[in-house]
Amino acid sequence: MSTIVEKHRADVDTPLASIEPPALDIRALETWYGESHILHGVDLRVNRGEVVTLLGRNGSGRTTTLRSIMGLTGRRTGSIRVGGHETIGLSTHRVAHCGVGYCPEERGIFSGLSCEENLLLPPLVGRTTDAMSLDEIYSMLPNLKERRNSQGTRLSGGEQQMLAVARILRTGANLLLLDEISEGLAPVIVQTLARVITMLKMRGYTVVMVEQNFHFAAPLADRFYVMEHGRIIEHFGASELQLRMPVLHELLGV
Repeated sequence: MSTIVEKHRADVDTPLASIEPPALDIRALETWYGESHILHGVDLRVNRGEVVTLLGRNGSGRTTTLRSIMGLTGRRTGSIRVGGHETIGLSTHRVAHCGVGYCPEERGIFSGLSCEENLLLPPLVGRTTDAMSLDEIYSMLPNLKERRNSQGTRLSGGEQQMLAVARILRTGANLLLLDEISEGLAPVIVQTLARVITMLKMRGYTVVMVEQNFHFAAPLADRFYVMEHGRIIEHFGASELQLRMPVLHELLGV
């Protein structure tokens, strides 16, 4: 009898044990900057290989969500799990070593280094197998190969944005947090970045984007979260996008 029970338990437990945890699982996240309470109970889940976009007006809490994941804010409570591992108590460099790459809106290009030196500077934080080689990056972004010897800040705004994204691909990070990477760029550069994100998705990377440019984000994302006043107020998949357009138009003016 006990053998039958044990076999039954094994049959039940094995599928559960084999379920892969999400790349990112945020629950009941509260975040403060000093005395200012910015995020209010944010719940957000991103499966491996997905592209998820955070939509919302300026000041809605989207960038703070990314910064909270990286530990770049003030006090936080709740849970932030990366690949099943709790990270809310970790320092920023330890979060990065969980395979998280953050591309902030301000880019952070080193002016005294060439384009290629900027690419080579970051250390490996993820798996070696996930780190792109220079040849792979130059194949994906030929503009950077042409400008590899140019000083970082002598690149155009679009080239600097390409460099900021490419730099985290060198680290082996497989969960990418991208903050407004299309902002203020020429349409041809935006198209290049869209192609890059599509290629990254095909390679199995997980991407969380904060985007004001809805028309850039819409064709790329598998799912959307809409934020307002530090809360998630809408969540839907790409298949529901057309049905949700009246709501998005009201909330975002898209």
